[in-house]
Amino acid sequence: MSQKILIVLTSHDTLGNTGKETGFYLPEVSHPVDVFERAGLIVEYVSPKGGKAPMIGIDRTDPLNAEFLDNPSKMAQVENTLHPTQVNPSEYAAIFYAGGHGTMWDFPDNQELAEVAARIYAQGGIVGAVCHGPAALVNVQLANRDYLVAGKVVAGFTNEEEVEVGLADVVPFLLEDKLKERGALIEKAPNFQAKVVVSERLVTGQNPASAAGVAEQMVRLLVKTQ
Repeated sequence: MSQKILIVLTSHDTLGNTGKETGFYLPEVSHPVDVFERAGLIVEYVSPKGGKAPMIGIDRTDPLNAEFLDNPSKMAQVENTLHPTQVNPSEYAAIFYAGGHGTMWDFPDNQELAEVAARIYAQGGIVGAVCHGPAALVNVQLANRDYLVAGKVVAGFTNEEEVEVGLADVVPFLLEDKLKERGALIEKAPNFQAKVVVSERLVTGQNPASAAGVAEQMVRLLVKTQ
């Protein structure tokens, strides 16, 4: 499978007013990338600002994290992401939004990335997102102006999970609530348990435990659409 997949990383590195750093959550990239590359997909990266994407979740006891961190070409990719204006949607069979709390600030209102996702979906491609990555989907509209998530079953970081990590009052909105506002039908598992949902050509996952599963389902759909 020589198709290309575009992975979207956050450019946002400040966790609200907490004084803490944020960014993309490494296991939500390292685990899906392992799945994508084993399936023969070519992986490229984009972020709202382009250039270096801030990274959190750097746990070397996770072998896939360590492998990613020790791979110079992979690190060069996430430190030199494409800017949205450099992306030609027609080149990609799928787009995958990685999570990390930073996404809550810079994914929802990035019109350029929303249009990239809408075009990939319109051309028969796959849209995937995990954890806070579905924040990117809340303003994606199709050609008929319907929201991409409207009427679809979706998973994402839940209100209960946000409360448990103590950030419900820090994030600019609650992801579960916003997805519901856009017409999504939410399915969820108990806190931090894996949950992956496939709804037509939209694949979403609830939390970090769901990252590899989202990638696996995206690959399954890509094989079917070849």
